Amino acid sequence: MLKIKKFVFNQFGENTYIIHDENSKTGMIIDPGCSNNAEEDLISEYVQKENINLKYLINSHCHIDHILGNNFIKEKFGSKFLAGEGDEFLLDLMFQQAESYGFSMKRSPNPDEYISEETNLPEFNLKFIHTPGHSPGEFCLYFPDEKKLVSGDVLFLEGIGRTDLWGGNYETLLDSIENKIFKLEDDVIVYPGHGDSTTIGNERKNNPFL
Repeated sequence: MLKIKKFVFNQFGENTYIIHDENSKTGMIIDPGCSNNAEEDLISEYVQKENINLKYLINSHCHIDHILGNNFIKEKFGSKFLAGEGDEFLLDLMFQQAESYGFSMKRSPNPDEYISEETNLPEFNLKFIHTPGHSPGEFCLYFPDEKKLVSGDVLFLEGIGRTDLWGGNYETLLDSIENKIFKLEDDVIVYPGHGDSTTIGNERKNNPFL
């Protein structure tokens, strides 16, 4: 059984997720947006409380609000860092991204491994789905046994990701949603990068962009 914990971090209200197996205690953190000591402490306290081996650090994509805690997680827990190769240019532009919003950040490490749709994490039944459009190298994470999808900034509750940022393309984003995400069943729960959770069925029926 997987347990999912959501934290809302930084000035962008970004959703950071820790997912772990309650039996093995092996876990991952997806899009660590922790941007100050208080937010970092929340992560540390939760990991300690749940006795999680935080084995993986995964960026669904590499826009600034989703990578602010990469340095902290890597240094604190030694997690293996995975991200899409198509977003590596965003890591190269991390300081420019931060400056454009008027703040500074610690340098993110480089990925230990690039994500592809063939990437396998042996501790989890997990499928990576390449969903470009919000950014070129974005991947959603689908847990079929649980019928849960971490959608990054691809799909929101009755909304979709912006395409006016670095590497965005509106038509590509719609194609990713309609031809990849919407292949999933209606009762799949969607955990987005901002805002509340939703379901595939709700978005199929009520999302005004689709």
